[in-house]
Amino acid sequence: MPVFERDNIRIYYEVHGEGFPVLLLAPGGMRSSVSVWENVPYNPIERLAPHFQVIAMDQRNAGQSTAPVAATDGWRDYTDDQIALLDHLGVDRFHAAGMCIGGSFIMGLVEAVPERIVSAVMLQPIGFDDNRQTFADLFDGWSEELKPTHPAVSQDDWAAFRATMFGGDFLFNVAEDAVAKCHIPLLVLMGTDIYHPEVTSRRVAELAPRATLVEHWKEPEHQASANAAINAFLTAHT
Repeated sequence: MPVFERDNIRIYYEVHGEGFPVLLLAPGGMRSSVSVWENVPYNPIERLAPHFQVIAMDQRNAGQSTAPVAATDGWRDYTDDQIALLDHLGVDRFHAAGMCIGGSFIMGLVEAVPERIVSAVMLQPIGFDDNRQTFADLFDGWSEELKPTHPAVSQDDWAAFRATMFGGDFLFNVAEDAVAKCHIPLLVLMGTDIYHPEVTSRRVAELAPRATLVEHWKEPEHQASANAAINAFLTAHT
């Protein structure tokens, strides 16, 4: 089982295939982990590994990854984990592909290391659209599972952590102006539900100067064409 360790953080990861690297940022909210890809319409491990080196990871305290929890935790800690894993693997430049919360993770990387990201695929990104309680409930369900293994973390600490993760607007970790300044090619596959609002996908595509929107991709009749579009997009920018 490949595990990358730094400080008191253990990050489980998998590497599949060969070629130009693609960092996968899985769906699942705070439970973002490799295994979630098996249960969504587009599994990039299966689809991309024949053409690229695919790097999949469990985010901290999700799946098989573990880390301390503090009131000061937030989006930047996840970004730091992702960059540290890439550095550990000797990866300089890379594509990123993220679904759900992975869309926000992508924008965190764009802000932190824009010179290293060649292009990014955002599949049904999360976003704020009068749905804050939905994400608070998701966070609370995840935190209740973790509390027995983090007894020193107070209720106020958990509340501060939750406010940092889901207290913001638009993509929660960045505002619209950050997306408008993103000059990395983006392929946005549209979301259509309360967790992944259609308005968020459309707005990302409107704001980002080099973004392309794919409206239909999840339905069985559209999956083959969506897969072809993703492969073509990544190949064109490799």
